[in-house]
Amino acid sequence: MPEERLNLPFTGLVSFMRVPICTDLSRLDADIAILGAPTDEGSPWKPGARFAPRKIREMSVKYAGYGPTQKQLGYYDIEEDRRYLEYERRHARIVDGGDSDIIYTNVERTFENITRDVGRILAAGVFPVVIGGDHAITYPVVRAYRERLNVVHFDAHLDYRPFVHGVQWANGNPIRNVSQLRHCHHIVQVGIRSLRTSQSDVKDSRARGNDIITVPELKRAGPRAVVDRLPGSEPVYVSIDIDVLDLPLVPGCASAEVNGLSYDELRQTLFAIARGREVIGFDLVEVNPMLDVASDNTSQLAAQLVLEFLGRIVEHPGYRRRHPMRAGPPAARPAPAASSDGRGPRAARARLTPGPRTRRAR
Repeated sequence: MPEERLNLPFTGLVSFMRVPICTDLSRLDADIAILGAPTDEGSPWKPGARFAPRKIREMSVKYAGYGPTQKQLGYYDIEEDRRYLEYERRHARIVDGGDSDIIYTNVERTFENITRDVGRILAAGVFPVVIGGDHAITYPVVRAYRERLNVVHFDAHLDYRPFVHGVQWANGNPIRNVSQLRHCHHIVQVGIRSLRTSQSDVKDSRARGNDIITVPELKRAGPRAVVDRLPGSEPVYVSIDIDVLDLPLVPGCASAEVNGLSYDELRQTLFAIARGREVIGFDLVEVNPMLDVASDNTSQLAAQLVLEFLGRIVEHPGYRRRHPMRAGPPAARPAPAASSDGRGPRAARARLTPGPRTRRAR
């Protein structure tokens, strides 16, 4: 029997959190697929977001678990004293689908490729997580859906610019584009605060019936300010521009703005959405590794945000109806004989089904 590898994060090949790779999207056997959309031709300022899917994958490997002492699958939330994504990792229900093909200088063709790839993921009954790229990619992603949905848009900017000089597919246009899709119902825009915001764009967004929630409003009212504006019986797509966070948190972002959300304010709002509504897909955009600090903090933050949001999404009854727990192929790495807390294989099997939050006696 070959010796088990220690498999440190800086060794081996890279996929998101070292999940199995399946680049033939017509042959998906998974519940969740990671897809990269590495294009930044819609950026009018500093380029580099095209490198984010690769860098975020690289940083995500830190959360994959390695060696005898780090062999946990999923992750442990110490505050809640419970594990997340253990079933999905142990049964290889998350795969990395690689990147959509980018046709440089031909944005519409690139968008067709993204829509096609997301469409294949959805046709397989799989939940898509799309990593940009600049924010323009949200439009071809949402375009791939066929069911009626609502959109929550986290951003410092409205991204509702009119189409001027023939510019329609840039990172200032995606939410205006999304708003014109017939299956897109309500849109909630969260974190808008840039001094460059156009008053006419605000009027256009509100005239369509969209809700705009500023940072002060979210801080006053909390996450319910978002959840309560979403119809309770309809699914939600979430688009996260990393610049919704405060400028010092995201040095690797060309469009960062002051006075944004803290990481915990964003994660708690995402958790509230995941608990209160069925999320059917999300993207994370505008990380720019070319601008980041040497330790790649922005890319690491993005990887953790994807991981934590996914962990809550899969707990929703609507998600579980679409993706029931079942015996699946084992993860690429052999599972340990005992559970991560040392209570043996029976306890590990029992915890495959999420239970209520518990607290240890103190």
